[in-house]
Amino acid sequence: MKRLAIAAACALLATPASASFSACVNGLKASTVQAGVSRKTVNAALSDVARDEKVLRFSRAQPEYKTPIWDYMAFLVDDDRIRTGRKMMKKHGSTLKAVERTYGVDRYVIAALWGVESNYGENQGSFFIPHALANLACSGRRTKFWRGELVSALKIVDRGDLRMKDLKGSWAGAFGQTQFIPSTYRRLAVDFDKDGRRDLVRSVPDALGSTANYLNRSGWRSGQAWGYEVRLPSGYSGPTGRKAKASVATWSKRGLKKAGGGKLTGSGTAGLLVPAGRNGPAFLVFRNFDAIYSYNLAESYALAISHLSDRLRGGKEFRTAWPTNDLGLSREQRLDLQKRLNKRGFDVGEADGKVGPATRAGIRKAEAALGLPVTGRPGMKVYRALGGKI
Repeated sequence: MKRLAIAAACALLATPASASFSACVNGLKASTVQAGVSRKTVNAALSDVARDEKVLRFSRAQPEYKTPIWDYMAFLVDDDRIRTGRKMMKKHGSTLKAVERTYGVDRYVIAALWGVESNYGENQGSFFIPHALANLACSGRRTKFWRGELVSALKIVDRGDLRMKDLKGSWAGAFGQTQFIPSTYRRLAVDFDKDGRRDLVRSVPDALGSTANYLNRSGWRSGQAWGYEVRLPSGYSGPTGRKAKASVATWSKRGLKKAGGGKLTGSGTAGLLVPAGRNGPAFLVFRNFDAIYSYNLAESYALAISHLSDRLRGGKEFRTAWPTNDLGLSREQRLDLQKRLNKRGFDVGEADGKVGPATRAGIRKAEAALGLPVTGRPGMKVYRALGGKI
């Protein structure tokens, strides 16, 4: 009879479109217990799950793939994140050095990931992970994956690494100071502070050590750079793309030079990244860029992490300008834009610096009223037209 009940639950999960949400959740409870999670933990996690349209809406649109690269870079690598990052690296300098020594991963890259993923631990996310994953598992898309992540999240609690209330993070199930998904947490999280628990929520050493362990397992090569900006020869029509790798000597023969002048350097093979086309900044990217890419599977994300790591180290902005006459805004400017929109009557709701549907609708109304092309983008043109300062 027990087997029949579980089979019925699995059948419900396999057809979420025809099954009610509550029936799907009941099926999740049964299958999660069957997967080895204690019934007490399952009941505590899933006793009051409600359908969450916000989670489902977020699952259909990710900024790495929808946002222009100059917008994406502007709010991820801004002056405040650089300034805060340098302070945090100084505060946790001994930990970062120990992590770098243990795993061979550049501490500036570790700090950059920490900064982008949670603003150095300040913003770890507010979604209750079991509820978010239950919604995703019952949405009919990637059901098996989300069910597996739910099981992994609850096994972390059963193991004693975290309390149930610690499972707060992103809509997609990532949580902690460097935003591990539950299955990655179970596989690669480390107890770097040696307190007996792998706590990526409250322990900075555990979070940074686990991130370094992840990159090390992803093929990081100690002592090598992620890459650097290059200058293309006039009329370049050769291969591009992270995967179209060639030796540094080959790229030199194709006419590439460092953006600041001089010969190319580095060992191993590299790909040529042109995220805004051949008229924008170009980058020669090596194996360590691929390791960073594996963290989020988006080239724009990997470039943001790589550039932020250089800025934390004292590097400058890209030498080549983005090919646009409407640059993106920093987080501070986005917040100011929302305030200005509200002040002018283009209601966007509470100003929080996060650009969602309400903000884009307000921008479109403002653009129309100001005689600008209607885009809904939080760009420099509409910001300056509303009196914003660079």
